[in-house]
Amino acid sequence: MFSKECVETFLKNQLQLFDEKVVENEEEAEEFLEDNLAVVLNSLKEVREYFEESGMDVSGLSKKELEETSEVFKLPSGKYLVVEA
Repeated sequence: MFSKECVETFLKNQLQLFDEKVVENEEEAEEFLEDNLAVVLNSLKEVREYFEESGMDVSGLSKKELEETSEVFKLPSGKYLVVEA
């Protein structure tokens, strides 16, 4: 189960990852996040480690570049929602 913060952030910013909307409301957004095994991480360091463990080469990316990747959604709380789709 994802927090309201995660669901609302993804719903509002989904076009950073997709060319068109994939969800229309909070219920669909939460279901999408669950189905796509999205994760919430506490820091950019954890985001980097997550991508590296997934086999993605992010070694050359700065913190800013990492934060701006389309799969990374910065949450108002300062945490990060990572959605790989």
